[in-house]
Amino acid sequence: MKLHSCYLTGRRRHTCASKMTWFVVAAVAVCVLVPSSHCASATVDWCYHNSSCNDATWSTIAAPFCNGTRQSPINIVSASATGNPNLTAFTFEKYDDRSVLDKIENTGNTVKVAIKTGVKVSGGDLSESYDSLQFHLHWGNGASVPGSEHTVDGKHYPMELHIVNSKSSLNRNTTLAVADSTGLAALGFFIEVMSGNATGQPASWKKLTSYLSKIPLSGNSAKIELAISLDDLLEGVDRTKYYRYLGSLTTPSCNEAVVWTVFKDPIRVSKDLIDLFSTTLRISNNTSSPLMVNVFRNVQSAQPVTTQHSGCGSITASMTSYFLGLALSFMLARSWN
Repeated sequence: MKLHSCYLTGRRRHTCASKMTWFVVAAVAVCVLVPSSHCASATVDWCYHNSSCNDATWSTIAAPFCNGTRQSPINIVSASATGNPNLTAFTFEKYDDRSVLDKIENTGNTVKVAIKTGVKVSGGDLSESYDSLQFHLHWGNGASVPGSEHTVDGKHYPMELHIVNSKSSLNRNTTLAVADSTGLAALGFFIEVMSGNATGQPASWKKLTSYLSKIPLSGNSAKIELAISLDDLLEGVDRTKYYRYLGSLTTPSCNEAVVWTVFKDPIRVSKDLIDLFSTTLRISNNTSSPLMVNVFRNVQSAQPVTTQHSGCGSITASMTSYFLGLALSFMLARSWN
């Protein structure tokens, strides 16, 4: 959940005394998860675009969590990911429903889409069912300047989509969720440029990005009336292949309460649609404020990562010991003959 923007709301805007206009958020932890959520009381001023409050300062201005030991995002080293047979397929409830996307909003540091109640995810070695609350995105500066939060083997993608979920037993109470080490589950999807010269593809993303012109300024929002499902937006992704680790929110207050799932297959979107995010949206509520670019947190210290076994090519330690034992027995038997 590299959310430079995401899990927080209750923001207030300030104008910097310096020549550069910048956006500062008074973030109430995880309120951005859902507009009606119960919010934590502590606030902190943070931003992306000014050296006094960007992510390089969060460990100081947003302690104790932002300087914790399981922070997100991370660089995933694929060769170091250990196999876990419990990482089975997910069950996605109402992800095929084209009426569950509720409202799209320019928050001043991301685009956030609220999801109606009843949408859930379970399986995948999650401890219980989780309610899908919202999704948001992180990006750099157009398709040519990377902006994903997570990286894989050092590769940085143009964008990253995060679907934020909270334990169903907590009834969408995000104050309780951030106090639980596995209270939140984030589904991370990389977005890369579609090959060839395609424009306006896929159709689901053309529909979604058509709303960006309705929300150019921070605080703007629009009701989603076009038929778009989460499955439509995740087209082409094999959701049985993913990485798993325990991490944090990627925006202050960086609560270490997130079960992260980062999917291996990227979503492919045409360049023209990716470029709309960095050329349409602004970080404040006036037309002269800077465009919203580079809205991502840099990678944090490595965490243990697991993934699915690779099938026949994967041999567990116990199997290795077994075959070594057989080989030794065979050699001993030969030596006696």
